[in-house]
Amino acid sequence: MGDLASVGAFLRRCAEDGDPGAFRTYQIRLAASGLVVGGIGFHGPPGADGGVTVGYGIVPGERGRGYASEALAAVIGIARAAGATVLRGDADPANVASHRVMERAGMRRAGDGDGPVRFLVELGG
Repeated sequence: MGDLASVGAFLRRCAEDGDPGAFRTYQIRLAASGLVVGGIGFHGPPGADGGVTVGYGIVPGERGRGYASEALAAVIGIARAAGATVLRGDADPANVASHRVMERAGMRRAGDGDGPVRFLVELGG
């Protein structure tokens, strides 16, 4: 259901704002077979502070194989090359695997409280 909501939001943004350029959604595919195992993408273009937020998901049967870590590293590079200065991500407090993915990508915990655990990495700029 989250993927459908994300696609709907992406299409609405495209209809309203045009092509998002690099700040779009991407499929996570296996190189050998082309099988789609997940998705990763930006919630929109950089805000006034140059920051972007990213979200990702891997199909349950493919989790724990490093695909999210590899995809997040690639998206951090895309954001940096496209001029973003900060990349943020959120994870449910109980989703320790997602916390580890963001930490491996060089993101640091930027806060937690009653809601999601927030992570960020400064990209320069």
